[in-house]
Amino acid sequence: MTAGKTRRTTAMRSRTAAVGAIAVAGTLLLTGCGDQTKDSGSDSETANSSSAPLADKLPADIRKAGVVKVGSDIAYAPVEFKDDSGKTAGIDPDLADAMGKQLGVKFEFENGTFDTLLGGLRSKRYDIAMSAMTDTKDRQEGVDSETGKKVGEGVDFVDYFTAGVSIYTKKGDTQGIKTWSDLCGKKLVLQRGTVSQDLAKAEAKKCPKGKTIAIEAFDNDQQAQTRLRSGGANAGSSDFPVAAYAVKTSGGGKDFELVGEQVEAAPYGIAIAKSNTELRDAIKAALDAIIANGEYDKIIQKWGVADGAVKEATLNGGK
Repeated sequence: MTAGKTRRTTAMRSRTAAVGAIAVAGTLLLTGCGDQTKDSGSDSETANSSSAPLADKLPADIRKAGVVKVGSDIAYAPVEFKDDSGKTAGIDPDLADAMGKQLGVKFEFENGTFDTLLGGLRSKRYDIAMSAMTDTKDRQEGVDSETGKKVGEGVDFVDYFTAGVSIYTKKGDTQGIKTWSDLCGKKLVLQRGTVSQDLAKAEAKKCPKGKTIAIEAFDNDQQAQTRLRSGGANAGSSDFPVAAYAVKTSGGGKDFELVGEQVEAAPYGIAIAKSNTELRDAIKAALDAIIANGEYDKIIQKWGVADGAVKEATLNGGK
């Protein structure tokens, strides 16, 4: 959230969070990560291309390399983050690993700040971007969500999850915040370039005269949480799975609490260059395969986010 990581900048909006009440697994620690880190994901072995059922659907160069390069902001637990051992973990890496078995390749995650991921995709640094990224029409069309101007080539999305945006405060100090309008006159922390930031900017324009929402945006959600935890803001906002995970794990569950209902439910999508239709279709086929064989549901349930599950992969389902 994006997001949400909706997460996002100019032409990009963001990560959002899982629809419905999500009981987020609390056994993993929320940890930081540095840019340029590469990680192939979980320990389970990826099937080689000779035995993988969908290997022939991949572009020849990727099939030969045996690797799908993934751009991701790996600081968004429980969607993607570093575990105690420094390994990339979370919903996205687990799903990527399962799809890799279908395609006979490894999905290698490379860390980057969220608002640079689509640029990295356009420059071919990454083959895909998988980072709790909300599928939006603006991103599909390469349009800046604030100015409405074209800023680059759009992308295609393979949608794999549904999520919404939440607000959280320090535990026991909600200050009467229940809705976005309650943030007028207060300071909100969030991740730069996300749907949370878009919503905050839109809400600030509706505030009564003499009041506004003071928005402080950070490179990642962990920095925003640290600011709120230290008393430097009144509230924070992020995708629901991320906010719920922070509430459950930060300070052993003593730091934060969720307030109000999540809003702006929308699909998370795997972003792929529009010119790379062969890879797009291979990713969709792999996602449909793990939904059909039950691996998708096992992963979603493992992370306690079953309410955000989808029944099939969808292309460009965002609005």
